Amino acid sequence: MSDWKEYRLGDIANVKGGKRLPKGNNLTTKANKHPYIRVRDLGTKKILELDSSYEYVDDETQKKIAKYIVNEGDIIISIVGTIGLVAIIGYSLDNANLTENCVKLINIKEIDREYLYYYLVSDRGKNEIEKGIVGAVQAKLPIKNIQSIKIKAPDINNQKRIASILSTIDSKIECNRRINVNLEQQAQALFKSWFVDFEPFKDQPFVESELGMIPHGWKVQEAQEVFDINIGKTPPRKESEWFSESNEDNVWVSIADMGSCGTFISDSSEYLTDEAVNRFNIQMVEKDSILLSFKLTVGRVAIADTRLTTNEAIARFILPEKSYREFLYLYLKQYKYGNLGSTSSIATAVNSKTIKGMKLLIPNSEVIEEFSMNTKPLFEKIRTVQQESRRLAELRDTLLPKLMSGEINVNEVKL
Repeated sequence: MSDWKEYRLGDIANVKGGKRLPKGNNLTTKANKHPYIRVRDLGTKKILELDSSYEYVDDETQKKIAKYIVNEGDIIISIVGTIGLVAIIGYSLDNANLTENCVKLINIKEIDREYLYYYLVSDRGKNEIEKGIVGAVQAKLPIKNIQSIKIKAPDINNQKRIASILSTIDSKIECNRRINVNLEQQAQALFKSWFVDFEPFKDQPFVESELGMIPHGWKVQEAQEVFDINIGKTPPRKESEWFSESNEDNVWVSIADMGSCGTFISDSSEYLTDEAVNRFNIQMVEKDSILLSFKLTVGRVAIADTRLTTNEAIARFILPEKSYREFLYLYLKQYKYGNLGSTSSIATAVNSKTIKGMKLLIPNSEVIEEFSMNTKPLFEKIRTVQQESRRLAELRDTLLPKLMSGEINVNEVKL
């Protein structure tokens, strides 16, 4: 790395803060031209694009905070809450509003934009970010400390080569994500056809129910009458020995893990020790169980792709038969959780009793079996594509620190 240079972030880019909503102004879920980017909208994606999870400000609020927008290509960093999340603004968020809990990097010079992104998400970049965090009660990353972050880089041509290698992998991962979105949309369309519009059953007799007219022989039942539903548990956080950096036998899933996993989940950012599982009577659930978040972020759904456990914000549905897997996953994905009501004045939440008492339309077993036969190939393809993306992510994460440290010569990498 003798030919690499060290830069100060404030010397190669302008660091600008976002803006808090004016007092009395609130976000709305009704889509308009003014999306508002919050920390929760950042995650593992390199390019940040608009999707259905975003909220918006109205025209009058927009006028008050119009100076605090981002443009396509800006790099943003979260500075309060979950600190150090990094993303590049995509075309669909050009002119979006930015929360005060993030900053944007603009007018970047001497450093390739994508190289800078990858440096900031590398171990070296994360260490630099952590050095600048202050505050005992509420941690934050001040702008002056962001400006002092040190960036090491080779010449611009090698920066571009490094970024190109990593971008090639990320592009394939993004392509796989779009493939899986399309596959799941096909499955959702089939679910709607069968269980909302009842298209294959229109020639059969229908009867009245709590959920309206349904095919004769089908039932409306509480979720707990069909599925064994239990809730996860978190060992005391003050006892660090209950958590492990790696333990494939005790995967411990959080809502954040569900948000980044896709349809199937088999890994986690944290694991439990064997002692924690035994001491606190942690109940593991088997592969193909369906997971549903019901606190803070309500309505995330995933399929366990291995034996695992979860925290207390996640309900685990144990299937009476494997054929229920696709049906229940798709049902919970489209369920209207707002109708359940909130049991918390602090944050969106419903309690476990409410989840267990959800009224579900349950067809007869022959229909469930046939639906599974029609949708299982789509889900197996989703799983295969998702597994490929995990392998690609592991390759990227292995190459990233070695490329950023100069341990691997960029000219020796072939993909």
